[in-house]
Amino acid sequence: MSTMREIKRRIRSVENTKKITSAQKMVAAAKLRRAQEAAESARPYAEKMREVINSLAQGTKSNHPMLVSRPIQKTGYLIITSDRGLCGGYNANLLRMLEKVLKERHQSKDDYVLFVIGRKGLTYLSKKGYPVLSSVTGLSDSPSFGDIKEIASQAVSYFEQEKYDELYLVYNQFINPVVQRPVDKRILPLDSKELEKEKKGPSAAYEFEPSQEEVLAEILPRYAESLVYSALMDAKASEFAAKMTAMTSATDNATELIEQLTLEYNKARQAAITQEISEIVAGANALQ
Repeated sequence: MSTMREIKRRIRSVENTKKITSAQKMVAAAKLRRAQEAAESARPYAEKMREVINSLAQGTKSNHPMLVSRPIQKTGYLIITSDRGLCGGYNANLLRMLEKVLKERHQSKDDYVLFVIGRKGLTYLSKKGYPVLSSVTGLSDSPSFGDIKEIASQAVSYFEQEKYDELYLVYNQFINPVVQRPVDKRILPLDSKELEKEKKGPSAAYEFEPSQEEVLAEILPRYAESLVYSALMDAKASEFAAKMTAMTSATDNATELIEQLTLEYNKARQAAITQEISEIVAGANALQ
């Protein structure tokens, strides 16, 4: 049985841990709010881009490679993970789903290439020997498009150059502060049904210069890159939500452990007092 001094030391240690997890929970909650706002502000841009592309695609017979499906011989995956831990199963669940998808879809590692955002994903996939073509780490909590432009542009241009025949985004989709869902979303070739989604209200009429084909060829890669950035904003919101949940759970567990240790300390203290009283009584009886 632990001595009172040992129990008291453990209580102080858990109390210090609780202070840290409680502070991290509040920080994650504040960052989650900002990340949600950033994710929501990125959506109107992508929606407007989709509207313009839909108008362009309907008015021309473009054979741009981003709009044409071809036989699948090789696949590209852009995976978004976090740089740091302490966020529960945020990274583990995503990487587990990715490994399952790769195993089901492909016979060999030569059939796909990976682009990775986030140190956790890069470290894990590199150690496992997966073909990581390019990576970005050390992003801030509020990344700009410029931070991931190079890797997003590379992933999109490789598809245009037919180095692979489809491109998937693998990231944690933000549902709500409690639920984050790992998703495997194909972004290239662009889905014509997705582009032709009906929009409420009258559609705008556009005049293009120099030609619709040239404008379409220029805007399609930008749209695909905006999808990557939108997914990154969603993943950041998911990361902070997962961290907030994990730190809340850790704080609650620390509180429960402190209560258990306090009870154990009180029992040990009571036993020590009872023993001292018994010894005093026994000593008094011996003197009679």
